[in-house]
Amino acid sequence: MNSAEGLVEEAKGLIAEATKRGVILRVLGGVAIRYHCPSASQPPLARHIADMDLFGLSKQSTAIRKVFADLSYSPAERFNALHGNKRLMFFEPTTQGKTDVFLDFFDMCHKFDFRNRLEAEKFSISLSDLLMTKLQVVEIEERDYKDIVCILMDHKLGDSDAEDMINQNYIAGICSDDWGVYKSFTQNLGKTAGYVEQVNLKDVQKKAVKEQIRILGEAIDRAPKSSRWKFRSLMGERMSWYEEPEAPKTIKFAEE
Repeated sequence: MNSAEGLVEEAKGLIAEATKRGVILRVLGGVAIRYHCPSASQPPLARHIADMDLFGLSKQSTAIRKVFADLSYSPAERFNALHGNKRLMFFEPTTQGKTDVFLDFFDMCHKFDFRNRLEAEKFSISLSDLLMTKLQVVEIEERDYKDIVCILMDHKLGDSDAEDMINQNYIAGICSDDWGVYKSFTQNLGKTAGYVEQVNLKDVQKKAVKEQIRILGEAIDRAPKSSRWKFRSLMGERMSWYEEPEAPKTIKFAEE
């Protein structure tokens, strides 16, 4: 099985080859966290990374497939035929490690349109978008807590997509138009503050992360809310505010 460092290097190779061809590929998930966050490589926040997730554009689907084919990756033929309009899957030729390529939209508990966001970073989706993919998880797990803490510990909050910065205004804007996203994000920020107290971090680190959570939470609450947000807020939790993501199906090389 590939190491986290090996997956980062594999991702760099894929993105470099795609970039030469004018194809946009960006990393998300655990590999992106490991690349951006020094704290993700050391206890207590280090975690196992099983495979690699990338993000691309559906209009470049054919070119994406060509990149992987020319690098000797094996496509999950049946899966790609069924889901290729929104997701592709490939296997690395030596390790048979799995790579998922999500297209256009990140669609789990909540749906985010990343089509116009992929130029913010050259290796991964932006830190702000990366954080959102974690804060949107309703049935949040320890790996998600760890990733959220790593991002908030290792990067500053700001008002732009500048390198190594979390754009709090962008995140607040997303929350201000969708009460469901607001509910999940603020709920998980609160839960993460509780997690920080339980994990074996230095007091100064705990304080710093909790301060980041406070600042981001205040930015989210302060942002003017849309009429759609206000109308949906009247129903509150009486109506589900998120989608149940499809249970992940384990697909192995030559079994797709």
